[in-house]
Amino acid sequence: MTVTVLAILETDFKPEKNLAKVMNDRLMRTARDLQEVHFKPLSGRGFSSDDLVVYISYNPKYKIRFRIVNDVPADIEYFVAECCGRLGYILWKANAIGVSRADL
Repeated sequence: MTVTVLAILETDFKPEKNLAKVMNDRLMRTARDLQEVHFKPLSGRGFSSDDLVVYISYNPKYKIRFRIVNDVPADIEYFVAECCGRLGYILWKANAIGVSRADL
């Protein structure tokens, strides 16, 4: 399994320039740490065509949030959620595009 963790540096809010640099550096270190240390047990698992892509970013309260952006088995989803939860990261809840309240 190929594991990729991407830091999304663009956010819904604009921190000051100095704060943004510190936050972005921290986010990039976190992405590298997740990929190389915490998700290491997933590397090489399954078929080589399988992959896991996780985005991380900040929410407006400066907490790190995560989101799996591709289809993965439930056990992989659980592993990522468990690992990120232990580190204090929150699930990145995405808005459904093109879905109105009437459709729900």
